[in-house]
Amino acid sequence: MENTQENPTSQNPTPADEPSREPAAGAAPQQPDAEAQDAGAQASAALEEAQAKIAELQEAFLRAKAETENVRRRAQEDVAKAHKFAIESFAEHLLPVVDSLEAAIAHNSDDLTKVREGVELTLRQLNGALEKGRVVAINPVGEKFDPHRHQAISMVPAEQEPNTVVTVLQKGYVIAERVLRPALVTVAQPK
Repeated sequence: MENTQENPTSQNPTPADEPSREPAAGAAPQQPDAEAQDAGAQASAALEEAQAKIAELQEAFLRAKAETENVRRRAQEDVAKAHKFAIESFAEHLLPVVDSLEAAIAHNSDDLTKVREGVELTLRQLNGALEKGRVVAINPVGEKFDPHRHQAISMVPAEQEPNTVVTVLQKGYVIAERVLRPALVTVAQPK
């Protein structure tokens, strides 16, 4: 099939048409006018301002990072000191008990009633020191057996309900609701 239409004007420019579109060769190149120079000066000023702001923010970041490291290091030191001296308060409460025991050993007395009184006073001091340190004795007689707080040594026939504590062979202790030592107990046998 033949194209019978002729298109006198070409849609694609020919190389001959291009020089007519370019400015005349003899024209002088354009000189930047005052507005362009002013815009360049403003851009330079904005760039310098942005660079100054970046430097300021970098310095602030480094200072904040250093402060964070110092706080972390101080917190680690505080935790280490807390672990190291955690028992200090408890030890202070025990020192009078030690003093009483040393005084009892140094005292030469044949009177057993005075010795007994001294031992009872010392035991009260010790119990007071334990209470101040939040160490509390477990006395579970008549309570339901709890394997988390009690250790059963044996089961005995008793009039109590099955699986209740009949006797305490050795006291147990808790410190701030955490079992330090379970109580050694005998438990009522099922009927």
